[in-house]
Parts: sequence; structure tokens; C-alpha cells
Amino acid sequence: MANSTSPATRPGVLQSLERARNCEENDEDRTILEDAVTELWRTVQSQPDTYVFTPDEFALFNYFIARFQGSLVARGAVTRFWDNYRGNGSSLG
Repeated sequence: MANSTSPATRPGVLQSLERARNCEENDEDRTILEDAVTELWRTVQSQPDTYVFTPDEFALFNYFIARFQGSLVARGAVTRFWDNYRGNGSSLG
């Protein structure tokens, strides 16, 4: 399960994600997002059958979803997120 040290909750990650979604990102944003999704993916891989994304983690992961196309681990993580989703708990508007 996700915890308070999630890469998606680190300072700047959600702001960088919002700028990227609006096609306003810069090199620093790309670096922040790449580092965060890489760390999040490592966490998912360490708990491939049980990890459940928080809404903010899912937002980050979903931005990069094409990268994980064909991965059964990714598919399972996305399924678990939706199976456990309970409304808008995201920090994003």
C-alpha cells in the first residue's frame, strides 16, 4: 500500500505533472517526473500483487501509462487502484 513518502507527494511533482498535462513543462519538470515515476515503478515491482496506488500516484503513473503497456504488473496495479478507488482523494483539482 502507498505511504507518506510516495514520490507522487514530494514537493514539485504534482505541480510538474499539472504543467506537463498543459504542455507547459520544462527540462526540470521532465526530470522531476521521470525520477518520480521510476521510483514509483520500483515500489510497485517490489509489491507486484498487492500495491495500491493513491490517487496522486495513479495520476503520475497514468501520465506515463503508455510506457507500461503490456506489463501484467502494471495492469494489476491499475486494476487494484480502480477496485479500491473511493472518490477524489487527489491533491490535483
